[in-house]
Parts: sequence; C-alpha cells; structure tokens
Amino acid sequence: MKVGIICGSHRLNSQSLKVSRWIEKRLSDLALTQRVFLLELATAEIPLWNEGLWQGDEAWKEIWNKPSQELTSCDAFVVVAPEYGGMVPPALKNIFLLCSNQELAHKPALIVGVSAGRSGSYPVVELRMSGYKNTRICYLPDHLIIREAEKLFLSDEAANPFEADVRARLDYFLKVLKEYSKGLAMVRSSGVIDTKTFPNGL
Repeated sequence: MKVGIICGSHRLNSQSLKVSRWIEKRLSDLALTQRVFLLELATAEIPLWNEGLWQGDEAWKEIWNKPSQELTSCDAFVVVAPEYGGMVPPALKNIFLLCSNQELAHKPALIVGVSAGRSGSYPVVELRMSGYKNTRICYLPDHLIIREAEKLFLSDEAANPFEADVRARLDYFLKVLKEYSKGLAMVRSSGVIDTKTFPNGL
C-alpha cells in the first residue's frame, strides 16, 4: 500500500507539517504501508488552476505531471487541513481542482484537522461538503482534529492523557484506513467504474 499525505498549509515549518511528519512516522512504525508520498503545499510551488491544464499546456505538464503521477499511484490518503479563518486553505482546495484525471477517485481518505486553538472543525465540514464531487475521493466516517497543535507531538511520549488519546485515535484511524484501501481497491478493479462516460458528479 502507498499512502499520500497532503499537507494543506501554506506556511513553512507549519504545525500541519509537524502533524504530517508524525503521521508518516506512525504509518512506518505500525508497518501499515511500504511507501508514503508527502505533498507539502507550502513548498510544492503548484499554481492556481487554469484551463491550460485541460488544454495540455506544456507549462502545466512540467508542473503537475509528477505530483499527479504520485497521487495516482497512491492507494489511500491523509488530508491534513489547517483552519484558515474558519476555512480550508486555498492551496488545498486548488488540489481538488487539479485532480481532474481521477487521481483520488474511489480511494479512502482520512481527514485530519489542525488548529492552534480549540477550533479546527470547519475544515472537516468543508471537505465533507465539497471537493469530492469530481474527484470521487471517499472520506472515512471518522476524522481527527488536532487542537492546540503546538503542544502535541513534541517527543516520543505523550505529554498528558489528552495527547495519549489523540495518538491512540490516530493509530486506530490509520489502521482503519488501510482496511478501507483494500476494499476500495476491489471497487476500482471491478470494471464498474466508468469515468469516461461520467467524468463529473452531480
């Protein structure tokens, strides 16, 4: 299994990146995957979508082909979404616009919200409400919100019972993600999926 971690923060050295790196570590520690692709949007230099992507613009091929191929080869995803003014960051929403070749289609994804304070729920709601229509990404019923993120994942040991619970939930959700990846792999290989006739959702 290959897991793609999409770190949605625009900021360098963000708390979202710290969380993403921790998730990458736990996937390895728990032997849940052989490969991880971490797409850090703060450094990826991916521009906003424009129609040149659909028209085969050479500049877009140079920019997007490698990330697209990496995402396409993933079996499951973790979407790490910080809360920017109560919203999903624009760069993260942009990725859903760019994934027009079914890179994410019929693959499971765990949403992980990140907040410096006690919020963090709005990105979860926004991702569940939109972004899946044309991408066909399949969010797990469970999600995780990392609140007061600056205080968490600072050492190998949990600092308090709250962090211990967050870590336990994360490990559990990652194990569930692996099982969903097995099930949805069967859906993708079933022969039923027809994205040529039905490229967009309703």
